[in-house]
Amino acid sequence: MRLADSARRNPVYTDFVDELGEASAIELAMVTPGTDLDRFRQKAAAYLVRHQDHVALQRLRRNRQLTPEDLAALEQMLLASGTGEPQDIAAAAEQTGGLGLFIRSLVGLDRQAATEAFADYLDAATFTVNQVRFVELVVEELTANGMMEPGRLFESPYTDHGRADLLFTDSQVDAIVATLRDIKARAIPESVA
Repeated sequence: MRLADSARRNPVYTDFVDELGEASAIELAMVTPGTDLDRFRQKAAAYLVRHQDHVALQRLRRNRQLTPEDLAALEQMLLASGTGEPQDIAAAAEQTGGLGLFIRSLVGLDRQAATEAFADYLDAATFTVNQVRFVELVVEELTANGMMEPGRLFESPYTDHGRADLLFTDSQVDAIVATLRDIKARAIPESVA
């Protein structure tokens, strides 16, 4: 109250008549209709994290082969969550290469499942420290993003520790690429793949 003006002012009275004009359409710049896919991803990820105990979601996180029934259950989960409309789910699935891949990109891959997939390369007695560190980076990305394109092996941060083709033999690089492709394929039901 100490900042309020203590001087008293006379009231001002007005007598306006509102007149409605004819309606006209106005274009708003920078406004796009529909759902913001980034916001949809955030909402769906938050919902899925709260429901990680669902059987189909566990199969996806643990790198088990999805079935068409699992995919239908995952789609139903997203619809029941109210995070988006069927067309939003379809658009997100199309953008990532399938609903299973979309959902795995939100929830990631279980660290133990990723470690098991690359268990042969995490043996410090057989491989060098740099090779093990390289594979651990792959496991970290799989845990965070659920999948990884093989081309990422030749990008940073992987190249910061040495190039895959210099750290590993050609057959080992081929095996790593095959493992990455297998992990991705398990998020797509066999009848769809």
